Amino acid sequence: MRPSILITRATFSDVAAHLQTHFQVDDNPSDTIWPREELIRRLRGKQGVMSTGSERIDAELLDACPQLKAVCNVGVGYNNVDVAACTARGVLLTNTPDVLTETTADFGFALMMATARRITESERFLRNGQWVKTGIHDQFVGPDIHGATLGILGMGRIGQAIARRGAMGFGMRVIYHNRSRLAPELEAKAHASYVDKATLLKEADHLVLVLPYSPSSHHAIGAAELAQMKPGATLTNIARGGIVDDAALAQALREGRIAAAGLDVFEGEPAVHPELLQVPNVVLTPHIGSASIQTRRAMASLTADNLIAALGLGPQAGRPPTPVNPEVLGGR
Repeated sequence: MRPSILITRATFSDVAAHLQTHFQVDDNPSDTIWPREELIRRLRGKQGVMSTGSERIDAELLDACPQLKAVCNVGVGYNNVDVAACTARGVLLTNTPDVLTETTADFGFALMMATARRITESERFLRNGQWVKTGIHDQFVGPDIHGATLGILGMGRIGQAIARRGAMGFGMRVIYHNRSRLAPELEAKAHASYVDKATLLKEADHLVLVLPYSPSSHHAIGAAELAQMKPGATLTNIARGGIVDDAALAQALREGRIAAAGLDVFEGEPAVHPELLQVPNVVLTPHIGSASIQTRRAMASLTADNLIAALGLGPQAGRPPTPVNPEVLGGR
């Protein structure tokens, strides 16, 4: 009898069909976000799950679904999963790094530019019929991107890709802070200089957040950090919700203590802090950093490959391409 798996959200039809050649598949073509009780009910008796950031995979769920052996997340981030709980129960976790790096860097740079140049503010102005042909010399002026100082907090693959775009495409001075400093050859390739966090906050004209979420990075940007930034600076978050204190950011934007913010991720998403919806100087997008057709397809395909291999099938049986807790494999 073939193993049974759950696909928690809608995916590409050919990816689902590929999984159906290996497994009994319970899928979700309507793309409904199930209540937790329904998720657990559907997951009981399944050996694997193709999950997304919409589902919290924790000790309670794992204990309710003891047959589960593989949690394969569609995305590079996995803060929706309790890794320690998975490892303790011999459940393999996989993610999808690398395949979304360049696309997410493109989007992060686009969001930063839209924020700095006040694209959404000016579009609302135009759509509301407020444009006057006489023009005003300071109407929707914003800071330049070219030649400015780009600050990056978190310098993994995506951070380095953003650094290259800034330095090579826009002549920006690039500074970064990371938990550990990059090797000299990687710094040179990214055209970036390491600084401490205080210097990053003080000197960046445009600060981009690309660090992973963890308890130690929770509210890494809060009221105190926002107070250290330039009044004309912008903040762009394409990392994870919870890294920024959204309430403190809304207040800083409302009071003009920084110029603007671009946010693709939020605390408690899909809920958005109501005050962020009221301030004009913020660009808001619904967690779409990896949303190109090619990249989303590559993410789904890699997740399928991980799931097939994790459950001992296919040419890579027992050797999933991108495990997060590979020590589990050694215990099987």
